[in-house]
Amino acid sequence: MSIIRLEQVVKIYKFGEFELKVLDDITVSIEKGEFVCIMGPSGSGKSTFMNIIGCLDTPTSGKYFLDGVDVSTFNLDELAEIRNKKIGFVFQQFNLLPRATALENVELPLIYSGVPSKQRKDMALEVLSKVGLTERANHYPRQLSGGQQQRVAIARALVNNPPIMLADEPTGNLDSKSSMEIMEIFKKLNEERGLTTIIVTHEPDIAAFGKRQIRFLDGKIVCDSTVCTVEVNP
Repeated sequence: MSIIRLEQVVKIYKFGEFELKVLDDITVSIEKGEFVCIMGPSGSGKSTFMNIIGCLDTPTSGKYFLDGVDVSTFNLDELAEIRNKKIGFVFQQFNLLPRATALENVELPLIYSGVPSKQRKDMALEVLSKVGLTERANHYPRQLSGGQQQRVAIARALVNNPPIMLADEPTGNLDSKSSMEIMEIFKKLNEERGLTTIIVTHEPDIAAFGKRQIRFLDGKIVCDSTVCTVEVNP
């Protein structure tokens, strides 16, 4: 059974009398353990697609099945619970709390889940070790490089042990060396833990890490293959 399945999903944003169709009849499945890269120019629909599969938004029409459950009509509280249990998010801007240490940033999702303090610390240290940051646990974001901050963000996304990792332009603020190091972490997590990994990127060298590429254009999927060669302007 697919861990993610969209059936004839349409997303329309309304601005007064004006309607903008951002996703146009999208049907696609992603299997458990896949490593998928989502590509496409600005305005192609890839970010809206990511928001829907991440339960940050809902379709205007069509159905979205997450782990076999139709979440298309879930309310905000139900979607928040799904996000907390099923999905880890990594963003381009890191989104770390500046006055919290790396350890405290990673502990945050566990606080929301009501995990006791000692157990929180142990779990956070364990995932920090997986991204090679044990020795930086008590450092603040300002004391870390961009690549190290993104590693903290990845650890925070992992700490609840979600089955799905969504990353939106995770290397967008990093130099090429740090970008490759971050992508190697995603690759290792996918291969060793079977973590379903979905990354939005506009960079071909980053997309090459995916075992499958899905390219969007004008709200439609124009390529779904191991390597997409459809040329579109970024």
